Amino acid sequence: MRSVKRILLASILMTLPLTALAGTQSIVLGMGCFWGAEKRMSEIPGVIDVEAGYAGGDAETVGYEDVLGTEQRRLRGKSDLRNHAEVIKVSFDPDRVSLETILKRFWENHDPTQGDRQGNDVGSNYRSAVYTVSDAQDAVAKSTRESYQQALTEAGYGPITTEIAPLRHYNRGEAYHQDYLEKNPNGYCGLGGTGVAFPGEPAKAMPDPLAADQLDFDLQLIMFEAQDCPFCERFRAEVLDGWQAEVPIAATLNPRPPEGWTLEKTLFATPTIVLFEKGKEVSRYTGYKGDADRFWKWLGFQVLTPEQQRIAFAQGTEPAFTGSHLDEKRPGVFVDPITGTPLFRSDAKFESGTGWPSFFSPVEGAITLHEDNTHGMRRVEVRSASSGIHLGHVFDDGPPPSGKRYCINGNVLSFVANGE
Repeated sequence: MRSVKRILLASILMTLPLTALAGTQSIVLGMGCFWGAEKRMSEIPGVIDVEAGYAGGDAETVGYEDVLGTEQRRLRGKSDLRNHAEVIKVSFDPDRVSLETILKRFWENHDPTQGDRQGNDVGSNYRSAVYTVSDAQDAVAKSTRESYQQALTEAGYGPITTEIAPLRHYNRGEAYHQDYLEKNPNGYCGLGGTGVAFPGEPAKAMPDPLAADQLDFDLQLIMFEAQDCPFCERFRAEVLDGWQAEVPIAATLNPRPPEGWTLEKTLFATPTIVLFEKGKEVSRYTGYKGDADRFWKWLGFQVLTPEQQRIAFAQGTEPAFTGSHLDEKRPGVFVDPITGTPLFRSDAKFESGTGWPSFFSPVEGAITLHEDNTHGMRRVEVRSASSGIHLGHVFDDGPPPSGKRYCINGNVLSFVANGE
């Protein structure tokens, strides 16, 4: 949380020109979406305030909808106006942090080689930019750009596309855009740049990409995470640490895929969980805010057959005597087909004659029960506690010791024999 002093100072800065407050300096930077840029740059010691806004376009006065509308008209060929970029105004104390340090963090905290885009955000309003208010700022911007270009070239990146120009037509962003990620965390952390350190700065602790020969080329999940990302830590604690799913998963702090593997598009936030098939991305899940059911549903739509999806997500029922595992009698355990979590042991299975696999008791804590009044009947629905998928129903006509009959769709069960 900001201190009261910082809030008061920020309110003063909002109403004054960029160089009006004695003892402070400001520079305007475009790093793509200003939400993540505001959060990252505000963490630099010596930065007093970071404000979201718009700058660099032809119109003198704009708001968020104006910028979006101008971009759409440009794309349709109905306007040749120069659009504004989403920017942040970084106000700092030069006695505590230099402009050069501010710009070093600017270069490191986004990808300045992408032209009119930044990650998933495409358009000239997301361009990389440095808007200056003096010849001195212009000189530092160009000098640091030249230095960082050398580091990027050595790392295999292309030329920097950042616009460096005198500031014009700056507009402060709407109130709801200020401190947006602080107020609306959205369940993800900004990826934070290319991972290439500015020359002379300590190298970032960036591990090598995952080794392809240590992964499953046919079907593999990779979790791309970041340091100091609380949403990544929560995903680890609530999903990854107890992973039992059949699809293997690996985690990495490097935003690049294994050598020879391809991402469909640039990563823009963490955690991002990508499903690769034959080394190519087929789907991804970005962000996590404790919604494990939503994650498992996403994975289910990738790995389950259409018939399994109908049962799992639309409370469907397989015709009697047609499902899997009806005659399975080996010692083992029946598990959730998405999470791999044990649901029923084979020694709790019995022959009910109904045409569906039947059990007199589940694994403790493996299921949840829900009232079901569909189809003109009053029944008790059985769902998997781990993924939330529909399994079947439970009735009071089972054998001892429970007297229950858990009537389960065999097509949404996987079986793991003892010793496998």
